[in-house]
Amino acid sequence: MGTILSGLLLGAAFGFVLERAGFGNPNKLTGQFRLTDWSVFKVMFTAIVFAAVGLMVLEKLGLVDAESLFVPPAFLGAAALGGALVGAGFAIGGYCPGTSVVGLMSGRIDAGIFLIGLLLGTILFSGIYPSIEVLTTLGEFAKADSLPDALNISDLTVNVGMVIAAVGIFVLGSWMEKKFKGPVSSQV
Repeated sequence: MGTILSGLLLGAAFGFVLERAGFGNPNKLTGQFRLTDWSVFKVMFTAIVFAAVGLMVLEKLGLVDAESLFVPPAFLGAAALGGALVGAGFAIGGYCPGTSVVGLMSGRIDAGIFLIGLLLGTILFSGIYPSIEVLTTLGEFAKADSLPDALNISDLTVNVGMVIAAVGIFVLGSWMEKKFKGPVSSQV
């Protein structure tokens, strides 16, 4: 019961933060596909970099044993198929599964319609899954469990590269937003 309650509380807090950031608005979300609003990408990339660097620091301090963490196998076929389906839904509807719930809780009717479509798409996918299951196991990347292992470099090198890439994305995103007349949220 405690696990369910903590999940609900964390989900509600995450939803609150998403709404405060404006991510319950499909115009803001589709702005990333038009290259006019980079805030979603910046937030997600920052979270990834923060988690990666934080995990490395906690490991170096002896507080986390990275070897005991579960890293699922990388199935490139499943990633490509899932990425294409979710990306298409995101670009067409303006929501991802999480932000559609946030939008619905904010009173957006379009988010509710998107959620209905998401549920119908999930049912359809589960119906055809047995015939396409072989696609999800194509391209298993079994060389390594992590990027540093796959590239045969240190985790510090990967994290420094990600920080540099994040700074580059922030600079590029800010430049693109100015070039294309600012974030979508200021135009709504």
